Amino acid sequence: MTSAGGRYQWVIVKVETSEPGLYGIGSASNHHQAFTVAAAIEKHMAPFWTGRDVDRIDDIWYATQYRNYRRSDTVLNNALSGLDMALWDIKGKRAGMPVYDLLGGKVRDAVPCYGHADGRTMDEVADGVKSFMDRGFRHVRAQMGGYGGGGMIPPGQGRRVQGGFNGPAFDEEAYVEAIPRLFEHLRVKLGKEVKLIHDVHEHLSPTMAVELARRMEPYRMFFVEDILPPELIQWYRNIKQVTSTPMAMGEIFTNPQEWVPCITERIIDFARHRISTIGGITAGKKVAALCEAFGVRTAWQEGGDNDPVNFAAACHIDLSSSAFGIQEENRWPELVHEMLPGTPKLPDGYAYVNEAPGLGIDINETMARKYPVDAPSGREDGFTVRSIDGSLVRP
Repeated sequence: MTSAGGRYQWVIVKVETSEPGLYGIGSASNHHQAFTVAAAIEKHMAPFWTGRDVDRIDDIWYATQYRNYRRSDTVLNNALSGLDMALWDIKGKRAGMPVYDLLGGKVRDAVPCYGHADGRTMDEVADGVKSFMDRGFRHVRAQMGGYGGGGMIPPGQGRRVQGGFNGPAFDEEAYVEAIPRLFEHLRVKLGKEVKLIHDVHEHLSPTMAVELARRMEPYRMFFVEDILPPELIQWYRNIKQVTSTPMAMGEIFTNPQEWVPCITERIIDFARHRISTIGGITAGKKVAALCEAFGVRTAWQEGGDNDPVNFAAACHIDLSSSAFGIQEENRWPELVHEMLPGTPKLPDGYAYVNEAPGLGIDINETMARKYPVDAPSGREDGFTVRSIDGSLVRP
């Protein structure tokens, strides 16, 4: 585990083989459960994995899933993802080929990414979007403020319950009014060239989700993400029946029975899984193949808490998949590039991986140990959003 000199809590798996100098690395990072994942690997998974044939990736993947009868939980998937990526890294090194070549070879030369723009005012958001456009990005996610921005009522404001919750509160009706105004402003100020994205973070009730999706139609969204939580997948059928706004979903999926119907019934337009949450490259390549068969595109999830090994793994799938739609960007300070040499770079809105065998990324263990994770960040307990009456807002 390493903090990489910042607020991160990364879990990087290193798999060593009986061949001198041959090893692979993978991402098992889960910022909310980092210590739990690390303990699962060290105490439970490592003894089960030790001594197995590293070439039998699929067999190891399924054996790990089924060994305790119950499967597809978040901690297991994160741990398995770290191993799986490391095994693909090893296989590429043995073959002398990048992982994207093992997956069938490149179908594109680089990976188009989308940037993240936000601000306290609509003009600040527009300036942020324009900044990404000036750097070569053609796709930008636009958010008003922080989590739930556009619908957050400041502490002490609004009609509060006496003696009850008095913190920042989410108002879904205010949100559904504010977000279309933001994108109207962006289109007027920036035109139609930029492809815009917005993340709802599963905050809305089904009725208000349908309303927002319809109101966003005039702004030609590239997609709206996580308008509803995975427990309400069936409502995406209703949304697709009444609106043309593209939908993206999958960031918090862990079980194939969550995403398979979304893809096969074509009720989403983009699959938004995180590779280190669903089981690694082995799972990701199967999701991409399913998407290709049903006309759905991939948009693998990243985010500020994720590590470069996961990003590299996602990019290798992106480079080799015809189902690719877009890749969420991630950027790190120079210290991280030194700690994890080979970290992909995004000089012009595209992610580039090197042509080294395997994932093309390594870890400087001596440097990583200089930045230990000594205690949970507080995010291991998660975070909550509440409405003005104190009730919990999903996810």
